Amino acid sequence: MEFTLADERALVLIEQLTFDQAEGRAWSNKLDAFGSLVKLTSFLQRPKDEDFELVYREHRYQPFWHVVCSGNYVFERQRQYPLVVSGSEVQSISIEGKEYPVTSGKITLAGTEYCEENLRKEVFIDGYSGEEQPVLSAYITQPANEIPVEHMDNFKPEGVIVVPPQGSASAIVRDTLIGVIKSIRADRILEDHVEVERVDLYYRPVYAFQYRWISKEKEAILEYDAVTGKMEAGGKTFQQYVGKFLDPDFLFDVGVDTVDLLVPGGGLAIKLVKKGMDAAKSRNK
Repeated sequence: MEFTLADERALVLIEQLTFDQAEGRAWSNKLDAFGSLVKLTSFLQRPKDEDFELVYREHRYQPFWHVVCSGNYVFERQRQYPLVVSGSEVQSISIEGKEYPVTSGKITLAGTEYCEENLRKEVFIDGYSGEEQPVLSAYITQPANEIPVEHMDNFKPEGVIVVPPQGSASAIVRDTLIGVIKSIRADRILEDHVEVERVDLYYRPVYAFQYRWISKEKEAILEYDAVTGKMEAGGKTFQQYVGKFLDPDFLFDVGVDTVDLLVPGGGLAIKLVKKGMDAAKSRNK
């Protein structure tokens, strides 16, 4: 079995909504952050702007993984095909000059089956929760900038919190490969190729605004997706990751060990197309 592993990439989606624009919209919609509490209060008197204050604002990059794996299998196998004859009086049948004796009301033909199977699995995994979220597929058609691999370990844009994924690429790739690796029963295998087509770590920009309702002593958060402009009440903030850096050696750790966990000894046949990160590291030594 041959494995091909594509370059691992990290990309940052480009903001279509600025931080200042989002902050203005958030202030206009701040009541939405408090949900049912606003409805109860509005029966008596609509809250005034001076009863609210912005206590925290955050510009962050939130991660998700895009992984695509495929398997291509071409093989031959010998099969026996029983064919029931038309009646008990039939003693033999001649097909293309070859005579087949009838046994128990049937003849048996031997043939070779030429087979091809193509399997493909594509997943989008939230980098923080680890949950599969197909809706994230909408982002990969949006403009993005690739983070040069040699800059991954010190990627820290000013004023932006970079939320690190809670898991590495290898775990996601292993789970995805399970869907495309199969055991082939064949007399002759012509092609047995598994490919990891994409291992992309995307960062999508999110703005979060935390408000305090002073008289109620309550706090709530509004989030804006900086790519789509969509507003969402609730959510959370990620102050704990202020100043944190990414660890590319942890994030991008797909290799022979990943293959060996699925196919013992399979790592010996791996064909590594992934060269970008290794080349960049050697240049920096």
